[in-house]
Amino acid sequence: MLTLLAGQPILLLALLLLVGTMLGRVRLGTVEIGPAGVLFAAIAVSAIGVANGVKLQIPENVGTLGLVLFTYTIGVVSGPSFFASLPRGWPVMLTVVATIAVVAVAAVLVGRALGLTSSVVAGAFTGALTNTPALAAATERAADPAGPTVGYSIAYLWGVVGMLLAAAWSLRHRGNEAPPSEPLVHQTIRTERGEGLSLADVEERYDHKVTFSRLKHDHLSNPTLVADDELLLGPNDLVTVVGPRDLVDRVTLELGHRSSHDIVEGHEDLDYRRVTVSNEKIAGRSVGAIDLEGRFGAHISRVRRADVDLVAAPGLVLQMGDRVRVTSPVQRMPEVSAFLGDSDRGMSDINPVGFALGLSIGLLVGMVHIPLPGGGFALGAAAGTLLTGLVFGRLGRIGPVVTSMSNGAAQSLSYFGVITFLAYAGTRAGERIVGAITSDLGWKVAVLGFVVTTGAAVLLLLAGRLVHRMGGTQHAGVLAGAQTQPAILAFANDRTGFDTRVSLGYVLVYPVAMIAKIVIVQVLAGLG
Repeated sequence: MLTLLAGQPILLLALLLLVGTMLGRVRLGTVEIGPAGVLFAAIAVSAIGVANGVKLQIPENVGTLGLVLFTYTIGVVSGPSFFASLPRGWPVMLTVVATIAVVAVAAVLVGRALGLTSSVVAGAFTGALTNTPALAAATERAADPAGPTVGYSIAYLWGVVGMLLAAAWSLRHRGNEAPPSEPLVHQTIRTERGEGLSLADVEERYDHKVTFSRLKHDHLSNPTLVADDELLLGPNDLVTVVGPRDLVDRVTLELGHRSSHDIVEGHEDLDYRRVTVSNEKIAGRSVGAIDLEGRFGAHISRVRRADVDLVAAPGLVLQMGDRVRVTSPVQRMPEVSAFLGDSDRGMSDINPVGFALGLSIGLLVGMVHIPLPGGGFALGAAAGTLLTGLVFGRLGRIGPVVTSMSNGAAQSLSYFGVITFLAYAGTRAGERIVGAITSDLGWKVAVLGFVVTTGAAVLLLLAGRLVHRMGGTQHAGVLAGAQTQPAILAFANDRTGFDTRVSLGYVLVYPVAMIAKIVIVQVLAGLG
């Protein structure tokens, strides 16, 4: 069997993915091992092969393909949120980068004191901070390509457990933080004030965090109209506003009072439904740019993306797979649905042209040499594709080419990519892992990993509470994002009932933490 697997690398990969994903379902307390199960399975199988005189390895090109699939799709999904968070979130981002830099210096000092090579130190650093793309970058840069993976494998376990304990502490000490953002609601208002105001005037006053979906002038016998931005409010009108509860209440007080009549449920004049965006000509364009009001007299009030409802502000860029809430005249709803696509294909389409273009540009960016004293370094495939993914995710479209991707397709590709890379990395490490663990190298790397993980956790906890005055819920998300560790995110979501502040903290720092680790580890791996 081992000889057969040695000659059939794709069969070996399939077997490792099967065994590893089954192992990943094992739970440590309330958290599953997750994708790391593939790494540990690959290490074990490879070590068994070595013990029997058979070399089991996944080809390097297969591992690289898995890596760039993971980093590029993470970038595409995170791009819009990352750039939107920059104006208010950059101090937290800088704190995360500074923390990573400080523990990198500590890793070098402790590693040299323990007599470890730069390759092993770099690997222990990536394992302690649980970052597989950084492991790949270290492997490309290191003089000993197997050293980083050995260091990663030994340090990884405490990297997950240690930061998970930090997140648990943060959630137990949340204090008197503000309640989470409420889900979107709608409210019908009877107008008493605001006569002569256009609906666009009110939306702009609230920075497009609310929108209107319907308007009925003066009397219940009048027809219900789609809430075109240019419509003017009059006395005794009925108008339906959509947004977060606190803002909806403010708009209600400003314009009049809550009406006992709900003009949403009536279908005599208007119809409403969720429509899936699957038309490539629509994806990558903003809600305002597609102009449903001008084309069909219809209006989008909400966009559901990755299980989150967003107010359909004019500048919100639509993506394949988005589920939009459309209000339209009854007879024109079929036209609206056909225009948007309304096919489940939108939830799984990867936009092949934009996807291939992004990967190509990302790989080329990764080859760019950055000069530094001592020779400099290239960003590498992982960082190049991540940066390109962030930009492509933010743009959504370049001319006729759609650069965004549905969340479902991106998450599937991302997961497949990371487990493929972990299978490759595990087979490389398995050749040396038994000897490393049973020698002085094993305990030395474990000590180094403990120092790096614990140091990062303590610094992030102190900075989040004392410097940024962050609530414990969002702080748990920041810890997960800084560690770039989905298992910690899953733990925090489980403990908070999927509080939206957890994911906001995660998305805020995840991309910059990923880039910082990839860049810094290459410096560590290149040290003499």
